[in-house]
Amino acid sequence: MASPLPHDVSFREAVRVWLRIALLSFGGPAGQIAVMHRILVEEKRWIGEKRFLHALNYCMLLPGPEAQQLAIYIGWLMHRTKGGLLAGTLFVLPGFIAILALSYLYAALGNVGLVEGLFFGLKAAVLAIVVNAVVRIGKRALGNSVMLGIAAAAFVAIFFFDIPFPLIILGAALIGFLGGRADSPLFHVGGGHGSSGAEGLADSDSLLGAELPAHARPNRAWSLKVSAIFLTLWLTPVALLLLTLGPDNVFSQIATFFSQMAVVTFGGAYAVLSYVAQAAVQSYGWLAPGEMLDGLGMAETTPGPLIQVVQFVGFMGAFRDAAPLDPWLAATLAAVLTTWVTFVPCFLWIFLGAPYVERLRDNAALSGAMTAITAAVVGVVLNLAVWFGLHVVFAEIGEWRGAGLRLLVPDLASLDLAALLLTVAAILAIFRYGVGMLKVLGACALAGMLLSLL
Repeated sequence: MASPLPHDVSFREAVRVWLRIALLSFGGPAGQIAVMHRILVEEKRWIGEKRFLHALNYCMLLPGPEAQQLAIYIGWLMHRTKGGLLAGTLFVLPGFIAILALSYLYAALGNVGLVEGLFFGLKAAVLAIVVNAVVRIGKRALGNSVMLGIAAAAFVAIFFFDIPFPLIILGAALIGFLGGRADSPLFHVGGGHGSSGAEGLADSDSLLGAELPAHARPNRAWSLKVSAIFLTLWLTPVALLLLTLGPDNVFSQIATFFSQMAVVTFGGAYAVLSYVAQAAVQSYGWLAPGEMLDGLGMAETTPGPLIQVVQFVGFMGAFRDAAPLDPWLAATLAAVLTTWVTFVPCFLWIFLGAPYVERLRDNAALSGAMTAITAAVVGVVLNLAVWFGLHVVFAEIGEWRGAGLRLLVPDLASLDLAALLLTVAAILAIFRYGVGMLKVLGACALAGMLLSLL
C-alpha cells in the first residue's frame, strides 16, 4: 500500500486524480481549468471555491501555462513539494507523449497525400479557433477605452512595426502598474477564466480546510533552497550546451530561445505563439509557416497545455539540422530539451512565490499590471490570427519594409479557394452554431483528407 499523504489522500489516489485531469485537459486553458475545478472542487472536494480562484489569480500573474501552474500550486498546497511535482509532471506527460508520436508521423509521412490532407484541414480549424480566442479574451479583457487602446497599440506594434513580444508585454505591464498604483478604476477590469463571485464549496468544508497548512507559510530558507535547485535544473543544460556546442548549434539555440520564452509567456499560449512562429520560421528556419499551424493542430487535438506545440518546433528544427547525430535521435532529444526548458521554470515560479500569494493578490499595482498585460495579449493574439490567416489561404506571402514599417503582402493569384471555404465553414460552425472545438477539428481534418483524394 502506498504511503499516505497529508489530508487523508494516498499517493496512489493522488496519481489517479492528476492523471485523470491530464488526460481530460483538452481545449486550452479555459477547458483545462474547468476540468480541474469540476474534479478538485466539485467532485473530490479537495479545495474550496475561493482558494481555487485565489490560486488561479496568482497563476494569471506568472509567465508560462497558467493551467499547469495551477495544477502545481494545488498539488503543492495539498501535498507539499511531492504533490506539486506530481501534479505538474502528470499534467504535461500525456501531451508530450502524444505530440512526440504525431511528430514522428509528421516527419516520416508529412508528404503523403492523406497526411497532407489531414493537416490541411486542421489548419483551417486552428485558424477558426484562434479567431475564437481573440473574441473570448477580448470580451473578458477589453472593458473600457483604455484597455481597447492598449490592445490596438499592441497589435500595431507587433504587426506593423515588428516590435518584439517581450517589449510589448513589458510596456503594457508598466502602464498597468502605474495605473493600478494610482488606483484608477480603468485598471480594475480583472481577469481569469471564471467568475470571482461564484459561491461553490466553502473553504472550510473542503478536505484542505480554511486554514493555511504549515508548509504553505513563507519560509525564506526553504524558498532559497528550492530556488537554487530549480534554477540549477533549468539552466545547467542550457549552459552546458552553450559551452560545448557553441551558440550557433541548433540545440543551443533551442535551449536559449525557449528558456527566454519561459520568462515572457504571459497571457497563455496564443499570446506567445505569434512570436514563436515568426522566430521559428524567419529567424531560425526551423519550420515553414504552414508547419507552425500543423503543430498547433497537434496541440489542439491532444491533452495538456497548448504551449506544448513548442515541442514540435524543437523536434522539426533538430530533425532538419541533426548532423552529426541521426535525425530521429536529434529530433527526440530536442523535443525533450524544449519541453524541459519550457516547463521546469513553472515549478520554480510556484514553489518560490506561492507562499506569498496573499500579498500579491491584494496588491493593486500588480493587479493593474496584469489587467494591462491581458489587454495587450488580445492585440498580440489578433496578430497571430491575421498572420495565420494569410498563410492558410495564400500560398505566397511577400513582405515590404520601409520607414520602420513591415507589411505582409499576399499574392492574390495564390489564393487557395478550398482553404478559404473550409476556414469560413469552421468559423461559422464555432460562432454561428456553437459547435465544439474537437468536433470542428475532426470535421475539418476529415474534409481535408477527402479533398486530398479528389
